[in-house]
This record gives sequence, structure tokens and C-alpha cells, in this order.
Amino acid sequence: MADADQIRSRRIQYETEGLDLADIDADPVTQWHRWYDQAVEAGLVEPEAMTVATVDAEGRPDARIVLVRGVDESGLVFFTNYTSAKGTQLETTAVASAVFGWLGLHRQVRVRGHVERLDAESSSEYFASRPRSSRIGAWASPQSSVIADRDELDRRVAEVEARFPGDDVPRPDFWGGWLIRPFEWEFWQGRPSRLHDRLRFSGRPGDWTIERLAP
Repeated sequence: MADADQIRSRRIQYETEGLDLADIDADPVTQWHRWYDQAVEAGLVEPEAMTVATVDAEGRPDARIVLVRGVDESGLVFFTNYTSAKGTQLETTAVASAVFGWLGLHRQVRVRGHVERLDAESSSEYFASRPRSSRIGAWASPQSSVIADRDELDRRVAEVEARFPGDDVPRPDFWGGWLIRPFEWEFWQGRPSRLHDRLRFSGRPGDWTIERLAP
């Protein structure tokens, strides 16, 4: 186990090019795709992974990593069990933040927005594209609920496989997509001496204000 001094003293100097207004697209979605493509080209692991933070009924923050499955002018889409912790939290408080950490490029993108359920047709279309084992898993797992042991989960999987013996595994009503509609984007580029570049978009699609933030 690393001791406190090792953790405290570990530093990486970010020797990367800066980020100026002239470098960034006026549309944050276009800029996100530009950086995402560069993360893919750089061979970064799971560049579509984002940390999504929500708020529970007591106002306590909760965060986890999920995979974004769509980014366009409407917003950011991810999928989950609607009865999971994040699902029930979003039903109660329909706002969320998301962070993409492309550390190999010394970049991160932060998003904050209102959240709504994706339409059922789009959720079913995506569900049908998943491997059969993943569709079976969506039915079998009571996500975020306490279970006795791994054997219980295996039994549930076996029951669902028996229920749907072929490839036709429909989407359960309790599983689907969420859409984050951003009212704020922030593009962060690491710079030497921790004097990082931060450019924030605020507003709505077609009417964004871009501001530089102090690091």
C-alpha cells in the first residue's frame, strides 16, 4: 500500500499545447466529437466512459462510471435499469453532471444538464443491438438491490435464459435510456505549472456563451 508521502508527492507535469478560443469550435458537441476522435486515435481505453453524478433523496451526491451511447445536439445518452440507484435518483431530481477523463491527452470534459427519459422506441432499438448475454443480464439483475450471493444472480440468469431460449429477448420496461440535456459544457486542457486552460460553454444549443475560467 502506498504511504501518504508517496501519494502526496506524486506529480505529472502537463507539457501540452494550450487551448484558446481560436482553437475551439463554437458548438460544444462538435468540439466534444473532435476530442473524442482524438482520444480514440490515441488508443485511450474506453474513451466513451464518463462519470455520472446524481443526487439522492437526502441531497447526498452519488457518482459512478457509465458508457455514453450517443452525443448530439439533443444531449448525451446512456442506458441503465430505471430502478437502479441512479435511475430512482434521476426520477426524483432530474439533473446530473458528467465528466469524461481523457488523461492520456491531459484533457477532461465536464457537462451539467437537465435529464429526461429517452423515448421507448430509441431504448428498444439500442437494447436489440446488444449481445444476447447483455440482454439476459438486464432482465436478471435487480440492479443496486442487495442479493444474498453470486449464486442468486446465477440462478436468476438461468431462469431468464429458460424464459427466452432464442435470440428474441425483448427490452424490459424497467430498462432504458436517459438523456442529459446540457446547459453547461467545460473543456479542460492540462498546462504546465497547473495553469490549465478551461473554456466553458453556457446556455443552450444555438445560443452558447463561451468564457475562460481561471484554473
